[in-house]
Amino acid sequence: MQPLNLKQFNYGAIISLSIAAVLLVLSYAIGKNEFFLLLNGNLGIAADYFFGIYTNAGDGAIWIAVLLIVLFVLKRKNSWPLIVSAFVISTLITHLFKDILVPGTPRPWNAITDHSLIHHVSFVEPLHLSSFPSGHTATAFSIYLVFCLLLNNKWWLWAGLILALPVGYSRIYLAQHFPFDVAGGIIAGVISAALSLPIQMAADKKRRK
Repeated sequence: MQPLNLKQFNYGAIISLSIAAVLLVLSYAIGKNEFFLLLNGNLGIAADYFFGIYTNAGDGAIWIAVLLIVLFVLKRKNSWPLIVSAFVISTLITHLFKDILVPGTPRPWNAITDHSLIHHVSFVEPLHLSSFPSGHTATAFSIYLVFCLLLNNKWWLWAGLILALPVGYSRIYLAQHFPFDVAGGIIAGVISAALSLPIQMAADKKRRK
């Protein structure tokens, strides 16, 4: 049984929370709407298609691919509690905020009345409510940190971050979320992975007995 890479997980969590902290501070310092508009600028048709497609890497269905990779590529069949619990916890956290704690929070398309200021990708339908937190970002960072635990490759700490960050940025670029929401998604992802860790450790302990 391969041990969990706690050191890499801790580094990944610290880096992720640092990014979230920067986004939160700048959202307050510059202004929530103003910071969004600063990052939402038009980067051209290639960026439109790239982020329009890549944003799906944060869709909930990606967890199925993650589970299959862990079970059959990494051959860590005993790690399914980590994957399942991370998926369940991240889903519960995001919907707790979206549906109960802060329901109806306006997304950029509703919050900014002058739509001419917003870069809108034509083939992406803008959403209107339940802005906080970004569920796609929560998924991306949960998965990033899950693989921090499962992989011993040092390169994953940064390579995985490079894969997760564009998911969060895509939500801003596609005018679906504020940077503030992306920060919330990152934090939700860290919490989800952190709470899944003791579940996996308890399952490993029970299996050793």
